[in-house]
Amino acid sequence: MAAITADEMRELVARALAEDFGDGDVTGEATVPAEATATARIVQKAPGVVFGLDLVVETMTQAGVAEVDTLTAEGEWRQDVPAEVLVARGSARALLAAERTALNFLGHLSGVATLAARYVEAVAGTNARILDTRKTTPGLRNLEKAAVAAGGGTNHRMGLFDAFLIKENHIAAAGGIAKAVYAARKAHPELPIEVEVENLDDTAYALGTGVDQLLLDNMDPPTMRAAVELRDAHGEGGKPTLEASGNVNLQTVGEIAETGVDFISVGALTHSAPVLDFSLLLRAD
Repeated sequence: MAAITADEMRELVARALAEDFGDGDVTGEATVPAEATATARIVQKAPGVVFGLDLVVETMTQAGVAEVDTLTAEGEWRQDVPAEVLVARGSARALLAAERTALNFLGHLSGVATLAARYVEAVAGTNARILDTRKTTPGLRNLEKAAVAAGGGTNHRMGLFDAFLIKENHIAAAGGIAKAVYAARKAHPELPIEVEVENLDDTAYALGTGVDQLLLDNMDPPTMRAAVELRDAHGEGGKPTLEASGNVNLQTVGEIAETGVDFISVGALTHSAPVLDFSLLLRAD
């Protein structure tokens, strides 16, 4: 999992386990003999894309599980369920203590990957690509964005540092689109610039500023289509690219994609993805 370094993963898992363990697993320590061993299998119970197995392995390892093996590749849609994705062997206490943290990571990240895959499938046959946003869980952005990519989506900017996105409030504070774009280009000429536009007049004006991308904010499909026509008539080689945002769901995304926009950003990929269902089944030795 290249989304985070090995050290970052260890620190993340350690914090998650500490949050759950506190002073110790009172149930496991009271009811399970210290010498007891077991085999645990994690089973995918709903169709979708698995992502986050490295975090499960790290969680099991830190909890004291002796042996952990993954059984499936990540980033592939699996329809035939239930299906085993991981098997672990070792201390029964350790397996039980690791269970919830491991499944929390796996269920959430696989849910993000699965929802991304559903959106990508919904725009198949068009030129539109599905983008994520910064509407992520604090501390988990890199992992959630990696899960979007595993589901076939495309990552937008990672944060406030790697690209300009000049929105309505920036424009108001700067004194207009042209002033905001000029200031951005002067400050960091190496970074791409995207500008939010809310209507066709703003679109026509922004096309003359030479920005890299326009964010079509809350436009209806006919207006988006008109914005695409404006860009094609006055742009250069399909530039700037156009991103649609607002009122996007699985029922509307296909119609939006058919307007000819290049990207569709979906905050729900990371802030509202349902957890993919997994369970851990333990067999005592």
